[in-house]
Amino acid sequence: MNPFIFEPKIPRVVFGAGSLQFLTREIDAMQARRALVLSTPAQAAQAKLVAQILGDRAVGIFPKAVMHVPLELAREARSEANRLGADCMVAIGGGSTIGLGKAIALEGGLPILAIPTTYAGSEMTSIYGLTEAGMKKTGRDPRVLPRTVIYDPELMLSLPFRMTASSGLNAIAHAAESLYAYNGNPVTALMAEEGIRAISSSLDPLHKNPLDITARCDTLYGSWLCGTVLGAVSIGLHHKLCHTLGGAFNLPHSELHAVVLPHALAYNSAGAPDALARIARALGVQNAPTRLHELLHRYDLPVSLAELGMPRDAIDLAANLAVKSPYPNPQPLEEERIRKLLERAYEGAAPD
Repeated sequence: MNPFIFEPKIPRVVFGAGSLQFLTREIDAMQARRALVLSTPAQAAQAKLVAQILGDRAVGIFPKAVMHVPLELAREARSEANRLGADCMVAIGGGSTIGLGKAIALEGGLPILAIPTTYAGSEMTSIYGLTEAGMKKTGRDPRVLPRTVIYDPELMLSLPFRMTASSGLNAIAHAAESLYAYNGNPVTALMAEEGIRAISSSLDPLHKNPLDITARCDTLYGSWLCGTVLGAVSIGLHHKLCHTLGGAFNLPHSELHAVVLPHALAYNSAGAPDALARIARALGVQNAPTRLHELLHRYDLPVSLAELGMPRDAIDLAANLAVKSPYPNPQPLEEERIRKLLERAYEGAAPD
């Protein structure tokens, strides 16, 4: 076994059906008294429910979160938190809402209690992202790691299946890249493989019955594991491409990850055969990239970057941006090969 360093830094986790009932207890445990509730406009009703549960512990609702966290919105949210005298944030939603909470925490230092309603995994990481002038900049900072996460699968029962599937594949992407990260270790590898297995095995039951609470629990469990390993290791080509494309063209986050993942894994397969074998084993197949591409068709998800709204003439720009700043990846970052990867993803072709 190779030497490694493992320094886990994860939030307190409260997991189980009905866990939202413990919200006030967890706010009190954070020694907070004035919570600003964050959500997207579409989840304003859930934000109001959270505020009702909090009672006088809630000082306001900011229901304006959007994808990729525009810098202007982050500044507006920080200003609102300061105006209301908030001493913590409760972020209910997916990566957009939790990302907004992180943007506030990055400068304001307010602790976050996250209540995920998708499988994005952002709640388990110290990774943040801000978009300015079409460029998404990401980084890591311990200040943005949520203090507590409440995982309540009952909150996912109303999540449409297409969003369930794309969000689950987004989570699988986190675990898949962790398996060939240069700073991975045996613990994160076990968590990654188990996370992929838990999510992939629960998607068919949820396709048949989105109200299957056991399958919802399994998917959320897998998401927790996948998010945890994303927070513990470095990211490679897949995430670099998704951050570049998402920020530049405002593409839908989870669908973008789902479309790009099979192609990124195929690109890296020769440099990470053991990782690809573990991913395939977790999926219960022989070829992981092919299986992940097939799932897009199986669950009626977008299969191409064109469907997501990316212009074809942006392929060259995206390939250039993907190699501009070097980062660890199991295969050399070659602009022409990445351009061909993006062309296949743009057309919806099978991974090569």
